[in-house]
Amino acid sequence: MIRTLPQPRSYSTSFTCYIILFYVFLFAPLVITCILAFNDSNFPSLPWKGFSLDWFLADGPDRIGLFHDRSNLTSIWVSAKTAFWVSILSVTVGTMGAFLFEQEEFRGKQALYFLALTPLVIPGVILGISLLLTANSLGIFFEDRFGLDIELLRPSFWLVVLGQFSFIATFVLLVVSARLKKFDASLEEAALNLGATRRQVIRHITLPFLRPALVGSGAVAFLMSFENFNTTLFLVGSETTLPINLYLQVRDGSTPIINAVSFLLIVSTSTLAVINLIVSKRGEGK
Repeated sequence: MIRTLPQPRSYSTSFTCYIILFYVFLFAPLVITCILAFNDSNFPSLPWKGFSLDWFLADGPDRIGLFHDRSNLTSIWVSAKTAFWVSILSVTVGTMGAFLFEQEEFRGKQALYFLALTPLVIPGVILGISLLLTANSLGIFFEDRFGLDIELLRPSFWLVVLGQFSFIATFVLLVVSARLKKFDASLEEAALNLGATRRQVIRHITLPFLRPALVGSGAVAFLMSFENFNTTLFLVGSETTLPINLYLQVRDGSTPIINAVSFLLIVSTSTLAVINLIVSKRGEGK
């Protein structure tokens, strides 16, 4: 229906109800989780038994709050480290890939571009299993043939980084490529004609233009890495990330501390999303 034409009252009412139900469906579980983080109960569910900060601040003996829970704090730190390295590698390699595919036609360009997109369409479980089997096979080969024990080729922190990087870099490539298509190449040509080197052109003209895409894709890459579960599950070693740790707690039975962790994640990711939106808007304005 054309929105500028007169609309029957039933259509407006139905449309409003649909919007309300849609957002209730999206946000009601998050709101309930945040509320239960302050529930004075030993179980992470209703009924409500009063307001309490125990699941954040308690230090035993009956309750252990999040800020005194070494297991959860360690897993948050491991997830943050993993996300940091994955986002750095993904932004660097993804940006270089975007520059490559924006060059003039070269042999095999379409085939390489298709291969670069493949990790996004492969299920995370399959990707994780494939990387694990490949790493194990290579590790056994090097150990049997040369007597080398390579840590990267067994479940470990860096294998998780490599596994997440393998598909998150593709997302960065797409975002930066979309931004790069709007770039006016005559600006680079003018700078080169005025005596600037290729490195100076990239540093002072191209990269500032790409800054909103770099910041945005870097933030999303960080969040994608931080919350990744499917691929990480098969590659994680002794240092468990937060999603894996939460899965183990839910499987074995947990206290409302899991709601406290979820509350902090919702607040931090929302804050990061708002900052990313502000930076992107400023970049677009410039």
